[in-house]
Amino acid sequence: LIMIIAPIGVFALIAGTITAIAGDNVGTVFSLLSSLGFYTLVVLLGLLLHVLLVYTVIVHFFTRFTLKEFFTGIAPAQLLAFSTSSSAATLPVTLECAEENLGVRHEVASFVLPLGATINLDGTALYQAVATVFIAQALGMPLDLMAQLTIVLTALLASIGTAPVPAAGIVMLVIVLESVGVPSSGIALILGVDRILDMARTATNVTGDSAVAVLINDAEERAAAR
Repeated sequence: LIMIIAPIGVFALIAGTITAIAGDNVGTVFSLLSSLGFYTLVVLLGLLLHVLLVYTVIVHFFTRFTLKEFFTGIAPAQLLAFSTSSSAATLPVTLECAEENLGVRHEVASFVLPLGATINLDGTALYQAVATVFIAQALGMPLDLMAQLTIVLTALLASIGTAPVPAAGIVMLVIVLESVGVPSSGIALILGVDRILDMARTATNVTGDSAVAVLINDAEERAAAR
């Protein structure tokens, strides 16, 4: 029953928040909705750029794998992460992909990947920073340079303590919002699109964990060969 009525509840939260901000101005309502679409695109683009500019560089320049070999090897874990939005639920598949497809030794994979699922949540940190700025702008609250730096630092620290389960990032978002004085009630604005963003950032997190595992495994093999 809860799962059936949950979408209605989310819609009511979003509608209530938008009404409180826009009032009876239909133009403002459509402006907020279009801004929500741009917010979604910014987060997705940011996650994509993070994968392309950070993880691909790590794999291409610091491991023995080509990008095709790496992404083909971890594809099952990425797909499961995207569908479940949980790094913890994906962990057994991530371990299997790393060990069987990418040749990561069990000693390395069993240490790096569970640790990464807990503290290496780059996608979550990026999402929390963008979400905080969006909510502040939607509520008409200006953010100076110090506030923006605070957001970056708090989002980074909050992501380290975020549980690897679905929607945990949006719970920890409250900490980031409160750190710069933005009302946490503004989270209602982004609830409607959070599921797709949760799926994308979880896939990003799992990709990062796998890239680091491959990097460390290759580094240890080179050190042992000397």
